[in-house]
Amino acid sequence: RVLTLSYDLYEGQTDAPPLVLLHGLFGSKSNFQSISKALVRKTGRKVLALDARNHGSSPHSDDITYHAMSADVRQLLQQLDIPSCVLIGHSMGGKTAMTLALQEPQLVERLVSVDISPSPTTPQSGFPQFIKAMQNIHLEGNMPRSTARTLAEKQLSAIVQEAAVRQFLLTNLVQENESFKWRVNLEAIANHLQDLLDFPEFHDPYPGPTLFLGGANSPYISSENYPDIDRLFPCANIEYIEGAGHWVHAERTKDFINAICTFIEDLTTSQT
Repeated sequence: RVLTLSYDLYEGQTDAPPLVLLHGLFGSKSNFQSISKALVRKTGRKVLALDARNHGSSPHSDDITYHAMSADVRQLLQQLDIPSCVLIGHSMGGKTAMTLALQEPQLVERLVSVDISPSPTTPQSGFPQFIKAMQNIHLEGNMPRSTARTLAEKQLSAIVQEAAVRQFLLTNLVQENESFKWRVNLEAIANHLQDLLDFPEFHDPYPGPTLFLGGANSPYISSENYPDIDRLFPCANIEYIEGAGHWVHAERTKDFINAICTFIEDLTTSQT
């Protein structure tokens, strides 16, 4: 069943295809607020940031596969009358973006996959541990939000060593009826984690210009993935941002924005 996604729209001046941003696992459209505004300023295009199913303010579902998530994005593009876009996805959002581009290439003018390839992701990712840590959080009764965050962070720190990752996971802690809960659908994510680490099978390549933008300190796009990238995305460039790990856009925001703008400007010049 296709779900109606929650989104933020940042208006631009031009009629050029908009930029559509898809976050990664445990992320939300709010991860891209300042980046969206900067992209509108620099490109003049409108920017759309979406919440994936089971994340942010979007509805929950037991089904969380790349086919389901790409169908949600396709429906939103139709709903907003967007015939084609520049699709930019990080991690899980990158795999959703690739899935849509491979299924419906006419909808994607060009594609950016941030720190993820079309190969299965090995469990070097800490995601199984993150899920376990989040499921084990215990917060009793009514308390101020700041206290709840402090307690939750303390409990997470037993498993999640990096402070920045803990802060990122805690963006999902919300207060509802005097108690605290995770706004992500942890149960569905846990049940489908293998689907999220894998990538669907495709035979026909996406012919459009593609950028794989990795963090130089991250293992997620390595030379082992180049054959899959070449096979499915023959017009792809692979670039790495120095000093960035997996959360490229958060760790090196300026370099990330510049790389996106260069990739889009390259389109404008190649058309004239």
